[in-house]
Amino acid sequence: MADRLQHAFRHPELLQQALRHRSAGAPNNERLEFLGDALVNLIVAEALHARWPKADEGTLTRARAALVRESALAGIARELQLGDRIELGPGELKSGGHRRDSILADALEAVVAAIHLDAGFDACRAAVMPWFEPLIEALPTGKAEKDPKTRLQEWLQGRQLPRPAYRLLETRGDDHARVFVVSCETTDPELAEQAEGPALRAAEQLAAERVLARLETK
Repeated sequence: MADRLQHAFRHPELLQQALRHRSAGAPNNERLEFLGDALVNLIVAEALHARWPKADEGTLTRARAALVRESALAGIARELQLGDRIELGPGELKSGGHRRDSILADALEAVVAAIHLDAGFDACRAAVMPWFEPLIEALPTGKAEKDPKTRLQEWLQGRQLPRPAYRLLETRGDDHARVFVVSCETTDPELAEQAEGPALRAAEQLAAERVLARLETK
């Protein structure tokens, strides 16, 4: 595990807690996840700021969002094989929680915090940056694709049309496996699309992407 994380823990109990989901009881990784989220954003922002000296704030913000989104963090967690090490309660274990993006992303952030608490920020940055290097290199230099909600809004505004409206249609599932169903609507009722996701924003992004796809082929 130390080889994959590129960090040997002096206090292994920190790593143990980072990999303990709340469904497995206390102490769990929720507090570490809170700290890790801030650390990941800082480390990635610092790297982008240094590498893209001519990029404006909007470009840097979009690039950071692409790198730290849930699916990207979950992908890193899978490469590090964190899923097999996450301690879950019986319900989450039975439902395959070790494969769920939200649980993997949270665990990764908690591990980042654990490294920081174990050895300090410099050691944390040194361990974490190699995880993001391939993702940063894959981004077009100085550019980052805008998210679907932004692209849809700009498409509509460019044609002097009102902004899209998003409505929450349904919320279902337990607290640890919540599913949000939303609709994305424009002035053309025929273009309305629905989508679902593990987070409200994720569902909205997918619904916007579906509306965009219809607009571009219309």
